[in-house]
Amino acid sequence: MKILLKQRRQELKLTQKQVAERANLAESAYQRYERGDTMPLIGMAIRIAKALETTVEELYIDNE
Repeated sequence: MKILLKQRRQELKLTQKQVAERANLAESAYQRYERGDTMPLIGMAIRIAKALETTVEELYIDNE
């Protein structure tokens, strides 16, 4: 699985800080998700998807 946060954020021309603020989380936490250091739990994934004006399903791809 791969999460497409950076791609979607760049499509919307948003900064990491802006996405973090929209999702009500720390910028450092968002950065970890975007780098792939950790995966967000479902509740956080939903908040991030809303901040990025998309769905959780659209943010994830199965690369297997």
